[in-house]
Amino acid sequence: MTSYRIAIVGGTGAQGKGLSHRFVRAGHHVVLGSRSGERAVEVAREVSAHAGAGVSGTTNDVAARDCDVVVVAVPYDGHDALITALADELADRVVISCVNPLGFDRRGAYGLQLPDGSAAEEAQRIVPKARMTAAFHHVSAVSLWRHDGPLTDEDVLVCGDDVHAKQVAIDLAEAVTGRPGIDVGALRLAHQLESLTAVLIGVNKLYRIRSGLRISGLPEA
Repeated sequence: MTSYRIAIVGGTGAQGKGLSHRFVRAGHHVVLGSRSGERAVEVAREVSAHAGAGVSGTTNDVAARDCDVVVVAVPYDGHDALITALADELADRVVISCVNPLGFDRRGAYGLQLPDGSAAEEAQRIVPKARMTAAFHHVSAVSLWRHDGPLTDEDVLVCGDDVHAKQVAIDLAEAVTGRPGIDVGALRLAHQLESLTAVLIGVNKLYRIRSGLRISGLPEA
């Protein structure tokens, strides 16, 4: 298995912590990024202790600059400003977006309608040279953090237009589910992946569970 140097932008949040825990346990080098370098170092110590493997922390720009793969795991608020600020660091990098642009009202969560279609496509517009893909939208941060073994009842769905970037995300999914991610098509489908998170949030609330997705009918590897 290829070992990657992975920067997680927004790595101090729950999703970033959970993914970093999984990636470092699988043998990848992980750097947590944050607006506050001190906060990133603090959370990196927490992740290192939990995973039993070293994770480092620094500011978002330094983390992205020194890695092969950049995972964007931030809330949608301020997303375009963040990507714009990191444009130089993201150019020519494999970028994996797991950003979910969601709104919430009395009826629950719903997917936002964005001018670019999705957060991933917004990032691609801002940084045309980024090797953009979208994945890891539907894996519970709690499950990523609390469970050490593979989440065998779930699949990671991956979309993108860059063949290499998509394959990197597919490979990294093994750190989460124990098997490669599922190629679901072009980057324009990122809107469907991002919005589907709202459906899972509704299921979780109704049934008081942490739901995931599993694709049936695929040929055995």
